Amino acid sequence: MTLTVGSLFSGIGGLDLGLERAGFKVIWQSEIDPFASKVLKKHWPEVTNYGDIKQIDWRTVERPDVICGGYPCQPFSLAGERKGTDDPRHLWPWVLEAISRLRPKYAILENVRGHLSMGGTTVIANLASIGYDAEWSIVRASDFGAPHRRERIFIIAYPNVQPDLPPKFTLGRKEPSVNTAGRLGLWDIHSRRGRWAAEPAIPRMDDGLPNRVDRVKGLGNAVVPQVAEYIGHLVMAAHNNA
Repeated sequence: MTLTVGSLFSGIGGLDLGLERAGFKVIWQSEIDPFASKVLKKHWPEVTNYGDIKQIDWRTVERPDVICGGYPCQPFSLAGERKGTDDPRHLWPWVLEAISRLRPKYAILENVRGHLSMGGTTVIANLASIGYDAEWSIVRASDFGAPHRRERIFIIAYPNVQPDLPPKFTLGRKEPSVNTAGRLGLWDIHSRRGRWAAEPAIPRMDDGLPNRVDRVKGLGNAVVPQVAEYIGHLVMAAHNNA
């Protein structure tokens, strides 16, 4: 069975590509960056890009089986000022609205490791408040053979099949650690070391290959497709066995 995907903060499509490799079908995207939008248009020419998540009327959007997205990490990243909800790039509330209105079977969410110690419990609690359970773990690109660690938290949410039960997670819960249980059986990750092309040199010059800065930015923000594919296979297997 093919599961359809609505993609938020699509970037250059790393998460989308990985999920499609796992058998999913992307039916719409949401991205505002001009360069990234051009990349999406090239590789998904028939897929609608709804643009700014703040401007989307969810009543006009087709309900997907899956909502995926790596919402902006700057509010939580250890590399930044960690302003959290005070950061204008804090867009989680709009992701929550999308999930609440469209009620997908699954939400696949990605962010930086620093989200564990800032904002992570709020996300879990917010999901619980709209009737979704969640599982999460830190996944590294190096687990799949990449020449860099690139640690990211992935949160997989799905509707609570017993909505009358109290939420599993509350704002008073201590900052989340890796959840190794749950119905999806996620996170039994073995090293998938294969042959990766060496990372290209990035010369420090103010003129060179066209769109070099845009390309580097797009790659830096993208989800590694191999990681997304693996998680997609786990979700697909759990769905088919449900």
